Amino acid sequence: MTTSELVTAVDVELMQGLAQRVTATHPELVNSDASFGELAWNWGRAHTAQGASWRRRLWSSGGELVAWGWAQLPCGVRLSDGTVVNATGAYLAYQVHPDHAGLVDEVIDWFDATAPGLERTVLPGASDVFALERWAAHGYVPDPDGQGDTGSWTQLNQRDLTDVEPPKLPGGYTFRTADEAGEEAAVRAHLNAWGPRAYSVEAYRDLRETSGYRGDLHVLVEAPDGTMASSAIMWLDGANRTVEFEPMGTHPGHRRLGLGRAVLLHGMRLAREAGAVQATVACLGAPGHPAARELYYGVGFRELCRDVPLLKPATAA
Repeated sequence: MTTSELVTAVDVELMQGLAQRVTATHPELVNSDASFGELAWNWGRAHTAQGASWRRRLWSSGGELVAWGWAQLPCGVRLSDGTVVNATGAYLAYQVHPDHAGLVDEVIDWFDATAPGLERTVLPGASDVFALERWAAHGYVPDPDGQGDTGSWTQLNQRDLTDVEPPKLPGGYTFRTADEAGEEAAVRAHLNAWGPRAYSVEAYRDLRETSGYRGDLHVLVEAPDGTMASSAIMWLDGANRTVEFEPMGTHPGHRRLGLGRAVLLHGMRLAREAGAVQATVACLGAPGHPAARELYYGVGFRELCRDVPLLKPATAA
């Protein structure tokens, strides 16, 4: 076991390796923010601006990583419009290999010691009954804002790629890749879809250096007037022959035109050509947030697993 340190690119590659091993045998036990693609996206886009507030601990057995914790501590985040958002609580991304499930207690103890006095949040998987019991034993309770019919809990969806219909774009819209369109277009496509975010050309350049990024699997849709109207990044896990969409989104002014559906279908066909046999994508799972779920269900995805938002109040030890 190593001591608490800042998160490095080498750490993230080790975490991705654990994600691949868990995905191969127990895909339902891969936690939110602990999948191959999520790790790359979260690290690549934000480590330059926010990395000083991140801490991690790694647990190894027989020379192989078997558990890790990545604590995101309070910091100020400058968005693309110049405003600053201040995070006051602590969030933990983590993963424990199911053959070493008992390490979850050590992960919890480390997180509590790393973020004392702060509100602490975590997203274990609903399928991980043992972990949920251990989090409860350490004083973590259901997050009222995260759970329920309008909560922020997420579900992971999956489908195979054996039969993917051809995509259809409205007249004048064209598919591009980030390699073709360039970094400015790739960043603008994301901000057009999601609004002000802590994302910039510099952050995108960092993202391109992460393990698993491929510009030919970063799909954009250009509108007739040149607006970058929709986009998705796909992360190819060659070991498991799976591809993960993260993130994907469409400009509000170009929604309800079928662009999201077209990007998903086009992306899945590209991923199949690259060797993938299965695709995953996450979305809000609560009944009160149906839009993305219905889009994904409409192209053949179905729920694989979901997370359980938990918190420990700031007053708790």
